[in-house]
Amino acid sequence: MKIKTKRQPLTQGSVLIVTLMTATIIGSILASYLALVCNQNLSVARSQAWNSAVAVMEAGVEEALTQIHYNGYTKLLSRNDWKLGDDGLYHKTRHIGDDGNYYDVGIQPINPPVIFSIGYVPAPSTAGSQLGMILGQIVSGPASQSTPRYISRRVRVSTKGRSSFNYAMLAKGNINFSGSARTDSFDSTDPTLSTNGKYDPAKARDKGDVASNGTVTKTFIGSMSVNLYGHLATGPGGGYSLSSDASVGDMAWHGTGSTGVEPGWFRDDMNIEIPDVQAPFDFGSGLTPMSGTVDGNRYAYVLGDGNWNLSKFVLSSSQKAIVTGKAVLYVTDTLAMSGTSQIVIAPGASLQIYNAAASGAISGSGVLNETGNAANFIYYGLPTNTKLTMSGTSGFIGVIYAPEADFVLSGGSSSGLIEFTGASVSKTVAMTGGRDFHYDESLARLVPRNFVVTAWNEY
Repeated sequence: MKIKTKRQPLTQGSVLIVTLMTATIIGSILASYLALVCNQNLSVARSQAWNSAVAVMEAGVEEALTQIHYNGYTKLLSRNDWKLGDDGLYHKTRHIGDDGNYYDVGIQPINPPVIFSIGYVPAPSTAGSQLGMILGQIVSGPASQSTPRYISRRVRVSTKGRSSFNYAMLAKGNINFSGSARTDSFDSTDPTLSTNGKYDPAKARDKGDVASNGTVTKTFIGSMSVNLYGHLATGPGGGYSLSSDASVGDMAWHGTGSTGVEPGWFRDDMNIEIPDVQAPFDFGSGLTPMSGTVDGNRYAYVLGDGNWNLSKFVLSSSQKAIVTGKAVLYVTDTLAMSGTSQIVIAPGASLQIYNAAASGAISGSGVLNETGNAANFIYYGLPTNTKLTMSGTSGFIGVIYAPEADFVLSGGSSSGLIEFTGASVSKTVAMTGGRDFHYDESLARLVPRNFVVTAWNEY
C-alpha cells in the first residue's frame, strides 16, 4: 500500500525562523538597553559618591583645623582622642551618619602644620548586581558584603599661621595712657632690623601699631607725651583723645617733629577676633616644681622641660624661680610676685605661664629673660584671669596674651621710660608712669594663635 504524506509549505518554516530571529534581536536590544540604563545609573551613582567623598574629606580638614586651633601643633595634639601614628602624624577617624561614610585625618606636627584627610564613601553596587536576575546573575548575599567597597578621595592641606600678635598693643576695649608712652618696632630674626637679635634704636621701624576693637568714643586717651611710631586703630565709631604734644605716624613724620596723627595713620574699622585661651593640659597631670640649686644659686622653684602645675605660684622678698628647659606652667589659684623676687629664664630655655587665677601680678624684679627673645616668655591669661598688673622698674622681654584681663602697668616716668620688648593683648590697658614698647615683628610668625588654609592639593 502506498502511504502519502502531506508536505508543509516552506513559508511556515520561514515564518518560525523569522519570528525566532526577531525575538532574539528584540531581546538583545532590550538587554543592551537595560545594560545601558544600568551602567548609566551606576555612573551617576558613582559620580554622586565621588562628589560626596569631598564633603566627608572636608569634614576631616575642619576637625583638624579645630584641633590645631585649640591645642596648637605640638604634643598637645594628642588630646581629644587623637593618636600619634607610626608615620609621625596625629590621626583621628570619625564616622559620619548612618550611611557608612567616614574620614581618616592626620596632622603633621610642624610649624605651620600640614593636614592630610581621606574621605570614604561606600561604593555603589556593580552593574551586574544591579541587573540581578534580569541578566540571569545570582546576587551575593549579605555574608559576602561584610567588608564593603569604598570610594575614597584624599587631600593635602597646607596652612599658615595667623597671629594675634600683629600689634605692639592690642585690646578689646579702652587704652588709657595716663603717662608717657612710645612704641616702635624691630625684628629679632633679621640682622638688618636688630643687633644680635636685640632691639637697636638705630634700626627701629614704625610698625609699633596700637589697636583696639573698642567702639566707644575716646578709645585712646593720652594725657601726657605719647609717641607712636606706627598706626592707631579702633573699632567702628571709635576715636582718640591725645595730648597736644602727642605724635602718631611714620619715621619721617616723627623726624620732622610733627604732632598729632599723620593722615592715613588712623582708622576706625578694627574688627579682629581675639579668642580665649584654653588650658594647656588637665591640672594635676603635670609635674610639681620644687626648690633646688642651679650653678650654686638657690631657687624657690626649678622648672625644666615638661608640663608643670601649681595651685599657687608666689614669689616674695628676694625669692627666685629659674627655668632651665622648655617649660609650661599652669597656675589655678594665685600668681603673685613682690619684693625683689624674680623669674629667671636661662639661655636656651623658654616659659609659658597659663594663669587661671582671677588676678596676676608680675612685680618685684619681674622676669629676667636671658634669651633676649620675647617669644621665649609668654603669659597666657585664661578666661577666669580678669586682671594683670605689671609694676616695678625692671624691663620686660616677653608676650602678654590675656584677652579677658584688664592690663595695668605702672612704674617709670617721662624721664626714664621702662622698656617693654614684645607685644601685649588684653581686654583693656591702663598705664601710668612711662613705657617704651618695642614690638618684635617676628612674633606674628613665631607665635601663631591659629592657622588658615593656604593650599589645597588633592592627590
